[in-house]
Amino acid sequence: MTLDLTQNDISAVVAADRNHVWHHLSQHKPYETMDPRVFVEGKGMRLWDATGKEYLDGVSGGVWTVNVGYGRESIANAVRDQLIKLNYYAGAAGTVPGAVFAQQLIDKMPGLSRVYYSNSGSEANEKVYKMVRQIAARQHGGRKWKILYRDRDYHGTTIGTLATSGQDQRAMQYGPYPDGFVRVPHCLEYRAQWDVANYGERAADAIEEVILREGPDTIGALVLEPVTAGGGVITPPDGYWPRVQEICRKYDILLHIDEVVCGLGRTGTWFGYQNYGIQPDFVTMAKGVASGYAAISCTVTTERVFEMFKDDAADPMGYFRDISTFGGCTAGPVAAIENMRIIEDEGLLENTLAMGNRLMDNLTTLMDRHAVVGDVRGRGLFCGAELVADRKTKEPADEKKVQAVVADCLSQGVIIGATNRSLPGLNNTLCLSPALIARPDDIDRITTAIDGALTRVFG
Repeated sequence: MTLDLTQNDISAVVAADRNHVWHHLSQHKPYETMDPRVFVEGKGMRLWDATGKEYLDGVSGGVWTVNVGYGRESIANAVRDQLIKLNYYAGAAGTVPGAVFAQQLIDKMPGLSRVYYSNSGSEANEKVYKMVRQIAARQHGGRKWKILYRDRDYHGTTIGTLATSGQDQRAMQYGPYPDGFVRVPHCLEYRAQWDVANYGERAADAIEEVILREGPDTIGALVLEPVTAGGGVITPPDGYWPRVQEICRKYDILLHIDEVVCGLGRTGTWFGYQNYGIQPDFVTMAKGVASGYAAISCTVTTERVFEMFKDDAADPMGYFRDISTFGGCTAGPVAAIENMRIIEDEGLLENTLAMGNRLMDNLTTLMDRHAVVGDVRGRGLFCGAELVADRKTKEPADEKKVQAVVADCLSQGVIIGATNRSLPGLNNTLCLSPALIARPDDIDRITTAIDGALTRVFG
C-alpha cells in the first residue's frame, strides 16, 4: 500500500496504524472497535490529530520532551544541512557537531568535563552503571559495585535500568533482575515516613542507614532524579540535597543525577541539580536535549571519572569498552546546538520560572476550590497535583477517577498527564509539563480545563 500523505483524507494512515503499530504504554484491545489517536501536525504548543481536532499540549509530547515547542524550522533546517554534509560516523571518531555541542554543554555545567553520546535516557543511565561496575573492577578490587536508587524514581526501560526502578509497576513481570541494585526511601514529605521537623535531612539520613547496612565499601554510586518525575513530581525538601552530597563524599560514593526529564531548562535552570548547589560525578540527559527533533542522550562526567579509564594505556581492558551505534549520528548534536540557542535567545529559562510560578499559583487556587486536591508541588514548568479521596487521611483518589480527569481535559482539547502504572495504589498525581515557550493564556487554559474536569468527575 502506498500512502499519500498530501491528501486531506488520511483514513488509510489511521488504518495502517491500527493494524500494524504497537504503541508504547498502551492496551490495544480498545483499538479493535475504535481508531487510535494519530497526530498529524504540531505548531508551538498546539497539536492536530487525524480528525482535525486541535489540542493544547500540556505535557510536551506526552513524555516531557518538546521543550521549545513544535514546528521549529531552524532546528529542522540545521539537521537537514548537517545530514547532507555528514550524517554519521561511529563515536569512535569525532564530528564537528559532536565536538561543538559537547563544549557548549560543558560550559553550562561547571565541574564536569566529558560527554559520552548515546540515544536514549535509558541508555545514558545504563552507561553510568557500566562505568561504575568497571571502576569497581579496576579501582576497588571488585568492591564498591552496588548502586543505590530511590523509591519512586525511574531511570529507564532496559533490564539494567529497570533494576533501579523505584516504581514497582514499571518493573513488574520483567525480572529476575541483576544483583547489586539497592533501594533507598523516597523523600516525599507529603507522605511522610518520619515525624520530624527537619524532614529533608532525615530523608537523606535514611540513605546513610542503607549504606551502613550494606557496607560502605560495597557501594559505588547513588542515582537520583533532582525532581522525581513519573513517581509523582516530587520536589526534595529543604536540607535534603546538601546532606545527600555530604553522605556521598563521606563514603566515596559517586553521585549520579538523572536529568532525563529535568535537563535543558525544565525547572528554570539548565539542569535541575543546579537549583540545589550540589556537584555530581555523573549527569545524564535526553528528552529536552534536542526537544525531540532528533534522538540524542548524553552521559556527562567529571575529569576524575574520565581519568579512571585511561590510567594504563597498555591494558587492552583498561578503557571504557562500550559503543552506542546511533550515538554516532550527527543529527542529535546539531539539533541540540540549535535547541540550546533558542532557549538562550528567547529567554526561555526566565520564561519557565515566570510561567512556572503562574502554574503553581493556579494549582494552589484549584486546591482551594477542590477538596480532592491534596497537594501541589513542582519546580519551573514541571508541576503536579496529587488527588486524594480524603485530605485528612491522604487516602489516594481512585485511579479510574484520576484518569477520568485526564480524559475530560482531553475532550476539552487540553492534554495533561497523570502517574500511570507506576506505583500500586498511588497513581494519583496529575502531571503538567508544558513547553518552555508557554504564555499566560496557555497556563490559564490548562488549569481551567482541570478545574472543569475536577468538578465533573468529583463533584
